[in-house]
Amino acid sequence: MSSIQSDVPSPIDLRLMPDAREWEKTAIEKRPWRSEFFSTFAIELLQLESPVARVLELGSGPGFLASHLLSALPNLRMVLLDFSMAMHDLARQRLGSMVTRAEFVASSFKDADWPKGLMNFDAVVTNQAVHELRHKRYAGALHKQVKAVLRPGGSYLVCDHFYGPGGMSNDQLYMTIDEQRVAIESAGFASVRQILSKGGMVLHHAK
Repeated sequence: MSSIQSDVPSPIDLRLMPDAREWEKTAIEKRPWRSEFFSTFAIELLQLESPVARVLELGSGPGFLASHLLSALPNLRMVLLDFSMAMHDLARQRLGSMVTRAEFVASSFKDADWPKGLMNFDAVVTNQAVHELRHKRYAGALHKQVKAVLRPGGSYLVCDHFYGPGGMSNDQLYMTIDEQRVAIESAGFASVRQILSKGGMVLHHAK
């Protein structure tokens, strides 16, 4: 007898400014190694054979990763997609003068039509956000949507928490490192490389 897998509810509502500010305040304090991941994202983009001019970030939050990438790649323009207008407001403040190189899209990547009007990106990046699908069974479908909005040969840099030793304890919300790789490969990416694993988070680069 099969059981119905329920989505895992979120303990906070990031659409509310108090919750968004609290997340922004504590994110780096709880995981100071996140800055190492931001640097690694930038290094991977800078090392690509073709110059990266246009990047989509899924679950962009308060703009931590976008700020780092826009600083590291001065010719870069980004589309920041997040379901929370509160997070977009925080990101605009964080980006300062770099905000002119960013476009903000208020949409949830849980919605089937989020890719509408988005296409031909040199790269798609996402950090600590895939689990916000609220169940790991949705990840493969999201990765397929990402594949569709990338230009041919584009890169997908996806980082999230993992389940297992050294990682998280909820095996419905989070995937093992191997499950993450398999889910990305199932979307049609020919190459999936693990770039960095630290502090319960893992970064993969798919092409």
